[in-house]
Amino acid sequence: MALFILRRLGIMILTALCLTFIVFALTNLYPNLEKLAKTQANNRMSDAEVTTWLDNRGYLDPLPVKYGQWLGVLPGYVIEGSDGQIRGRCIDPGQAPEDADRFCGVLQGDWGYSTVFRDNVAEIVGTRLGLTGWLMLAVMCVMVPGALLLGVLAGMREGSRTDRSLSTVSIISTATPEYVSGVIFIAVFASSAVGLKWFKGTATSAMDDITWANFTLPVLTIALYGMGYIARMTRASMTEVMTAQYIRTARLKGVSFPNIVVKHALRNALIAPFTVIMLQFPWLLNGVVIVETLFNYKGFGWTLVQAASNNDIELLLGVSIVSVIVVLLTQLISDIGYVYLNPRIRIS
Repeated sequence: MALFILRRLGIMILTALCLTFIVFALTNLYPNLEKLAKTQANNRMSDAEVTTWLDNRGYLDPLPVKYGQWLGVLPGYVIEGSDGQIRGRCIDPGQAPEDADRFCGVLQGDWGYSTVFRDNVAEIVGTRLGLTGWLMLAVMCVMVPGALLLGVLAGMREGSRTDRSLSTVSIISTATPEYVSGVIFIAVFASSAVGLKWFKGTATSAMDDITWANFTLPVLTIALYGMGYIARMTRASMTEVMTAQYIRTARLKGVSFPNIVVKHALRNALIAPFTVIMLQFPWLLNGVVIVETLFNYKGFGWTLVQAASNNDIELLLGVSIVSVIVVLLTQLISDIGYVYLNPRIRIS
C-alpha cells in the first residue's frame, strides 16, 4: 500500500506540473498580457508602450523561464527598466535589490499579487476556499445521506412502485440546473410575492455568520442537483448486488431481508457510488460558481469568475493550483477506498 501511494504521489506531481503549465501558458498569451498592461497602466497605450511595459516586468521572457520563476525553481527576474528603476519578481516596493530573495515562487509560498483585489493571492484563495469549504461540508451532509437512502430504497425492490417513484424524483432533480432550482427556491421561499419569507434570498451574511435563514437555500440548491446522480448510481449498483448468488443463498438460509440489505448488500453496493461521491468534491469546488453568484456568496467559485473576467492572471493561477490539487487528492482517496470497500481488488 505504501509503495502504491508513493507511485501515485509521483504521478500526481507530474500531472499537476503538466496541468499548471497548460494553464500558465494559456493565461500568459500575448492578448491577455496586452490587456493586463493597458488595465494596469493606460488604456490608450500604443503597441510600443505595451511592449516596453511588459518587457520591464519580465512578461516577455520565454515561457519555460517564466513558468520556472512562477513555480520558484528558477531565480526571479531582475530588470533595469527604461526609466532607470530596477524591478524584480522578488523585489518588493521600496526594497533594495541586494536585500531581495533570489527565489520567490509557489514553492516558497509566494503566489503573487492580485491586480483586482489588491492583496496577496494566497490570502485571497485561503479565505475564499474556507467559505466554500463550509458550503461544501453542508452540501455533502445533506446530499450524500439523502442520495444513498433514495438509491438503496429504490434498488432493494427493482420495478416496484417505490423504485419507479424514487427514480423519477432522482431524474427530475438531476435534470434541473442549479440556476433554475435556485430561482424557484428564491421565488417561493424568500420572495414577498408568494408570502413564504422563510429564508433569505442572499447568502452574503453567511460569510460572517451562518444561520438557518441565510444558508439553507444555497445548500438545498446544490444538494438537490447532485443528489439525483448519486441516487441513480446507488440504485443501479444495489439492483445488481441484490441479484447476486450470495444474496440468494442468504435468503434461502432464512436471513431476514433487512439484515441482507445492511450486512451483505450495502457494502458491495457502495463501491460504484463511492467514486461518484468523491468526484463531487472537485465539482463542488468549481461547480458552485452559479450558486455563489446567484446568492451573492463570495466563495471560491465567485473568486474564479472575478479572476477570469478581470484578467487577474496571478489569482487565476492560484485558483487553478487549488483546483488541480483537490482533483488529484480526491482521485487518490478514491483508489485507496476501493481496497477497503472491495477486498478482491489487489494492488500489483
